[in-house]
Amino acid sequence: MATSEIATLGGGCFWCLEAVFDEMEGVLSVESGYMGGHVPNPDYHTVCTGRSGHVEVVQVTFDPAVAIFRDILEVFFAIHDPTSFDRQGNDSGPQYRSVIFYHDEVQRDEAEQLIVELAREGAFGRPIVTELRPASAFYIAEDYHQEYFQNNPEQPYCAFVVSPKLRKFREKFAYRLRH
Repeated sequence: MATSEIATLGGGCFWCLEAVFDEMEGVLSVESGYMGGHVPNPDYHTVCTGRSGHVEVVQVTFDPAVAIFRDILEVFFAIHDPTSFDRQGNDSGPQYRSVIFYHDEVQRDEAEQLIVELAREGAFGRPIVTELRPASAFYIAEDYHQEYFQNNPEQPYCAFVVSPKLRKFREKFAYRLRH
């Protein structure tokens, strides 16, 4: 059995996703970066134009003996709005779209199945627009983006946007917190 797997997810600003997955049991590492575009070696400013095709993503390396891919996806769907096309809160543009970049057909199938289940339950009250796309080249974001919330918890965006998502995760998934 594999000792680690990778999930690559886009759901708004990567600072939010990184902060949550950093606290999840079974997660070995989280890196903020860019995926899905046509510009090689993009930087933050290029991605922010919305014209590179890249999405702000987190690449989550996890131990499948502790947290399975579905666990990662359940947290992902709980901490962002999968019904909002190219927008999360005040962050708007294609770089903020909701997307799961699957690394194999098993991940694709599991993601499709969960989306169908959530839609059938009416979990969000609106259609889920999360894209499923095959993983492509991952470009790690600049150093100052890594562990951004941990290093800047008092920064206004962190205090007003990241902190509430982290609080929601801690309340809803207390059993999934790293010990």
